[in-house]
Amino acid sequence: MAVTDTAIETIKAMIVSGELEPGQRLPPEKELSERLGLSRNSLREAVKSLALIRVLDVRRGDGTYVTSLEPRLLLEAMSFVVDLHRDDSVLEIFEVRRLLEPHAAARAAVRVTESELAALQAEVDGVSPEASVEDLVAHDMRFHAAITEAGGNDYLASLLEALSSATVRARVWRGITQDRVADRTLSEHRAILAALRRRDSEMVRAALTVHIGGVETWLRQAAEEAAGPAQPG
Repeated sequence: MAVTDTAIETIKAMIVSGELEPGQRLPPEKELSERLGLSRNSLREAVKSLALIRVLDVRRGDGTYVTSLEPRLLLEAMSFVVDLHRDDSVLEIFEVRRLLEPHAAARAAVRVTESELAALQAEVDGVSPEASVEDLVAHDMRFHAAITEAGGNDYLASLLEALSSATVRARVWRGITQDRVADRTLSEHRAILAALRRRDSEMVRAALTVHIGGVETWLRQAAEEAAGPAQPG
């Protein structure tokens, strides 16, 4: 293992053990490098790497601190990578959503509160079948985010938010090119909400799988049509 990697693992172990806590300032560079048996250059590289993924916060003239370590903050680096996806990777992102989001919704089925259910109902009722594509997509993102957050797993919610934001263009494209997409979306959202009200985790899981799978299937077909017929070898 490279010296810098060793330094990263050592700092991580200090955080995991509780020796370094969220918001706490790291010891001065000279003291920490001597304590860990590392050169100051290796320590600087480790700190730089951990700052990039938002584990550490380097404040010029003040020192280096452990960040809040909140899920949304730690997943910012992954969100940045997702934002750089190629168009042909959107299908893979939908596949990951189809695997993870039904599980998050099943968690929500046994944890969702009455106030959260009321907010979801208001969200669905507030969208007209004649809504613009932009308004429909914005509603769709809010609806899915609210269900995932109700599941009570902050890391999963943040991960799915990053993945969902990467599929906005595909959802807008579907809204423009497919007939009655608003009716279909709202109908599926109502079915998901009804299953949540019944606290039926398996039905919620199935409804989410069908809902996301429908967009994924449409996108695959659209991509195949855009590619045209296969050329003979």
